[in-house]
Parts: sequence; structure tokens; C-alpha cells
Amino acid sequence: MIKFLDLKSINDLCRDELVAACTRVVDSGWYIGGKELQAFEHEFAQYCGTEHCIGVANGLDALVLVIRAWKELGRLSEGDEVLVPSNTYIASILAISENGLVPVLVEPDPKTFNICPVNAKAAITSKTRMILPVHLYGRLADMPKIMELARSHDLLVLEDAAQAHGAKVDGKKAGSWGHASGFSFYPGKNLGALGDAGAVTTNDEALAKTVRALGNYGSYEKYKNVYRGVNSRLDEMQAACLSVKLKHLDKQTAYRRELAELYSKSIINPAITLPADTAFNASVNECHVWHVYTVLCAQRDKLQAHLAAQGIQTLIHYPIPPHLQQAYAELKDQELPVSTQIHEQILSLPIGPTLSIDEARVVVEACNSFKPDAV
Repeated sequence: MIKFLDLKSINDLCRDELVAACTRVVDSGWYIGGKELQAFEHEFAQYCGTEHCIGVANGLDALVLVIRAWKELGRLSEGDEVLVPSNTYIASILAISENGLVPVLVEPDPKTFNICPVNAKAAITSKTRMILPVHLYGRLADMPKIMELARSHDLLVLEDAAQAHGAKVDGKKAGSWGHASGFSFYPGKNLGALGDAGAVTTNDEALAKTVRALGNYGSYEKYKNVYRGVNSRLDEMQAACLSVKLKHLDKQTAYRRELAELYSKSIINPAITLPADTAFNASVNECHVWHVYTVLCAQRDKLQAHLAAQGIQTLIHYPIPPHLQQAYAELKDQELPVSTQIHEQILSLPIGPTLSIDEARVVVEACNSFKPDAV
């Protein structure tokens, strides 16, 4: 079986370092808000190119806490509208509604699957206060155009960078483009913890302080509660493990790009639509980190069954679009043809730092041997 992603094998790549880090934390006797967290926050802020990083419990909390902090700082109010891609994972939208704001679904660019700046501009109303671009599958949204749009309409920008650790455009990384960014370190991410974990990055000191307080029961100082906060903190064990894995991230990203290039150059089945070309060379200003390698196929379920029969595990990111989820039944009547097509046809092929080149070639051969039904 060629696994979609083998987390055990990935962690085995740096197992001795992880064990040493965990042992160090156990022996320290300090497990929340200590030196390991401070070290990782500093390292990740430097990696992203921001002044601040605040560790939180998970990626959803990262988004929720930023929006909540902007409300506390008077930048946002309940009922404000937030532009968000219509094909994102539901967490992006949950963060908006959790804060009493209104998600406005914007159709993506059909080539990149990321929010389309032209469609975003058309969706702006007098109530729009924020854009939440999602860097789906490891590719940055068109942040130069999004930031230009935000500046011209005085909008806040919160990047959902949960799938884009290290991705960049014009040399500027995910997490440093918007006014703030939320990251997830869920185990399956390119930079994955050994459990749930997340972080906020920003250059705004007031925002950083407010997010940190909100995630610490609303407290800047122990037993003095300024806000009705929550408990959302990145613990010492996860921070120590993330510091270890951050050292290996760029090397693993380079290998993911090698695998993606092999797929893009070798899968030639006309029934399978490949991701938009990112040119795969150092002179290009865009760096896709290939969190997942997604293809489109009109007969997606048959293709998935064909690959499974040859021992290849694939996943669907994501089978149901947000506007058709029961949780957002009020959105079900919206016409979102691009998003709907993506969700009906998308399939993610195996990719990761422990997938061998030979295994990738097996995936290529299996894709090329797929024969769709005549229509």
C-alpha cells in the first residue's frame, strides 16, 4: 500500500531529536508557558518574517482569537462582513461565525483554487470589513492583489495559512503578508506537531498582546482578567517538537516540490487535470509548498477506486463545500458553480517527505492507465 501520508515514517526522520526534546521537557518540570514556547515563537516568527508569533492550541483558535482581538480593539464589530473563499475547509468560516461576523463566500480562481481578487472586489459592500484569504493546498493566494484591494477599501486581512508553512510570493512568506495570520500545526501539516497546535503571526504589537491575553483566560497578569477569554495555549512539549521539525521543513519542502514536478511532468492522462503550473524553478517568484497535490477528474470516484485497486491511497479535500454543509444551511441556495465543481472533482494524490520517487512513479503509471467511461 502506498499511503497518502505516513506520519510515523515522517517522525522517524527526526525521531532521536524528538525524543531528546520530549525528554528535555519532561526533565524540566515546566510544561506550560516556558522556555520551549518562547524559543519556538521566536524561531517561527523569524522563519515567517514577522515580529510576533503567539502559540495557541490549534489552527481554528488562531483564526478565532485574531478576529476576537480585533473586536476587542474596536477594529471589527458583530455583523461585519468577511470575504472568504467558497471552497475552503469549514474552519475558516467557523472562525468568522464564532465571532458574530458574516461570512461572504467568494468563488475561487479555477486554476489556483484560491480566492479570486476580481470576485472579491465585486463582493465588497458597505459592511465589508475584512478579507480572509486561504492558502489552499500549499499555494499562496494572490496576496499582492489582495493587499492592494484591502488598502483601497480599508479592510483587514487575516491569512489562513494552515496549509502553507514556508510558501511565498516575491520572496515574502505566508504569515507575513496580511495584518495577521493563523497557522495550524495539526500532525498532517507540512510542519506538524505530535498533537493539536497552532500559532498567530503578526507585526501588530497591540494585536499580539491581545491575542495572547485572550488565549490565557483574558489575562495579561495572573488572576487579573481583562477579557472573558479562553484557554488556548501551545504547550511546552508541542513547542519543543515543533522547534525540532522546523529545522527540517525547508529540506522536506524541496523534496515535496521534486515529487510535484514529477507528477506534473509525467501524468499525461487527458482525463486528469493537473494543478496550474508553478514552473518548478528557482527563478520563479512563487514557492508552492505542496501540502497536497490535487487533481481534477470528472469521474473522480472511479479514478479513486482505480488507484485504490492498485494499492494507492488518496483523499478528497474536500467532499462537501461549506455552503452545502448542514451547519450553514442558510447558505445552501447560493449559486457557486466553480466551488461546486471543485468539490465534486478534486482528488489528492500521495505526497510527502517519505514518499519515494519509485512510489511516485507507480502513482504516475496508475493515473496514466486510468480509462474513464465514455460519455
